[in-house]
Amino acid sequence: MTTKKDIRKHFLELRLNLDDVAAVALNAQLERNARQLDYSGIRKAHIFLPISEKKEVDTWPLVKALRTEWPEMEWVLSRSDMKTGEMIHILWKPNTVLVKNKFGIPEPDQGEEVPPADIDLVFVPLLAFDHQGHRVGYGKGMYDRFLKACRPDIRTIGLSLFGPVPQIEDTDPWDIPLQTVVSPDQIYQFK
Repeated sequence: MTTKKDIRKHFLELRLNLDDVAAVALNAQLERNARQLDYSGIRKAHIFLPISEKKEVDTWPLVKALRTEWPEMEWVLSRSDMKTGEMIHILWKPNTVLVKNKFGIPEPDQGEEVPPADIDLVFVPLLAFDHQGHRVGYGKGMYDRFLKACRPDIRTIGLSLFGPVPQIEDTDPWDIPLQTVVSPDQIYQFK
């Protein structure tokens, strides 16, 4: 199990088979660990909202906590165009209307667009990651394209319910390694 395809299949199955009690406990510990990081100097943070049907990391409590602890941070969400593989980034305000797209992703219906160059931090979704900071997502490459459009000093934090695999063998030259991954058990730093 060292290729993206095999890793993707294994970890999606592992995540889908989590019972509700275990999922809640893992998410709570992951949130506690993510709150230990220093967010000073972050003006705009991009976050993903979970596809609940795929038992993705529940980012709702993390956003709620960080909005209280770091009130100066603004939040950005994406709206995805699955045909082009592009993401449009929208400022997430209290009155932003969220709708689920056909893949179950809660997205802003409309709002003020934010250029990737204005974003300081991206919380990156993933199915798995390795000891080098490479990640396996759903295979569409949307976050890699998004991160390439960001400033070179963009801060990246992956959120994972599980620990790392030793190595993803078939990484691509365009894959962008993460700087940090937060799991329920540990915070991993790569750069």
